[in-house]
Amino acid sequence: MKAHDGMYIDGAWRPSAGSDTIEVVNPADEQVIGAVPAGTAEDVDAAVRAARAAFPGWAAVPPAERAARLAALRDALATRREEIAETVTAELGAPLAFSRAVHADVPITVAGSYAELAGSYAFEEKVGTSTVFQEPVGVVGAITPWNYPLHQLVAKVAPALAAGCTVVLKPAEDTPLVAQLFAEAVHTAGLPAGVFNLVTGLGPVAGQALAAHEDVDLVSFTGSTAVGKRIGAVAGAAVKRVALELGGKSANVILPGADLTKAVKIGVANVFANSGQTCSAWTRMLIDADRYEEAVALAGAAAKKYVPGDPHDEGARLGPVVNATQRDRVRGYIERGVAEGARLVAGGPQAPEGRETGYYIAPTVFADVTPEMAIAQEEIFGPVICLMRYQDEDDALRIANGTVYGLAGAVWAEDDATAVAFARRMETGQVDINGGRFNPLAPFGGYKQSGVGRELGAHGLVEYLQTKSLQF
Repeated sequence: MKAHDGMYIDGAWRPSAGSDTIEVVNPADEQVIGAVPAGTAEDVDAAVRAARAAFPGWAAVPPAERAARLAALRDALATRREEIAETVTAELGAPLAFSRAVHADVPITVAGSYAELAGSYAFEEKVGTSTVFQEPVGVVGAITPWNYPLHQLVAKVAPALAAGCTVVLKPAEDTPLVAQLFAEAVHTAGLPAGVFNLVTGLGPVAGQALAAHEDVDLVSFTGSTAVGKRIGAVAGAAVKRVALELGGKSANVILPGADLTKAVKIGVANVFANSGQTCSAWTRMLIDADRYEEAVALAGAAAKKYVPGDPHDEGARLGPVVNATQRDRVRGYIERGVAEGARLVAGGPQAPEGRETGYYIAPTVFADVTPEMAIAQEEIFGPVICLMRYQDEDDALRIANGTVYGLAGAVWAEDDATAVAFARRMETGQVDINGGRFNPLAPFGGYKQSGVGRELGAHGLVEYLQTKSLQF
């Protein structure tokens, strides 16, 4: 995979205004696999100006034609599915099978969904004596994270383009190579120059410049709640639209009567997928007191099946975390959990056997975790799961809702109706009922400090539209 030594601005690759670069490191072996330009505020300004110039023309393109361009983009991505998977595995460390099934296939599906929505969505409607139009917001500044680098990118860019907006993307510095690949796909799909622009760079430099730019109409950010608060403050001061998809500490509530073996097995798999680097992961497993020790034993046994390995091995289930900082942060939380008195059932802070090179974490299960512990309140973002005991349903609900986050969750019960009744009381944006599968058309986003706005499906499209009423 060859990294471009420039930015994709106004339909062409052009050199950065600065000379600094960002090295891209393979987290499995700590080897440098490429370098990309560290974009400057000048690069961001050039990209925003290109997007602003392209906006009137793209906004005027009929939705059916925008749909056709998005379908071509989906096809360009699908053609390069294996290259996408290999790239994400190399720069993120996700096992190759997971990269194919999730990091490549899900964003291809999402791009296709917006090709369909662009062609079918009602951008105008009659309301009494008025005609109400849904119009594109304008220039979108998209700032995306490293944990699902292509999916998070497509979940912003595709609906923005479908709405008629133009985009400047600043991807995470750890995983910029798949963003460059996406820009190549945009070029192949024949989108007009300036409609999509890519500036690689550091968050405090390029990201800050993009969020603060006076000619950006909407900032869409996915990442930590701490950074999201800063971006929200910048956007608010400029009276600028903002969409924030932030952290999570989701609860996996196993009610009495549920299939405990299935719930624990799938719950552990949910947390350990992508090495625990999922904002919506069910990192708190809540079990009734009568079956608690049985669940602890099941979780410990399940964790043993996740042996950290080379992500390029076809059978690998658990790769490294993205970088040394993240590895040290996760290990620090594991040490803190031990110090707080949680019972270590599996894993621990030490490097997994035979994996001293690379940013590997031993898959870790904590039992006897209580709600006030840091490991029960703070987002760890690694393969660490906390098992918590509850006394009755009201106690379970109190624990489940007892964090500043509200992004996702799961409920398992003897029947769907019981699970749904509990889920309706949870303060969270998305809940899987008895193992319900991820739906790329369903709105995704959070309550409380997990964010503002929604991504995916029609709800994700609306984020990039503004409303105009004409009275007759």
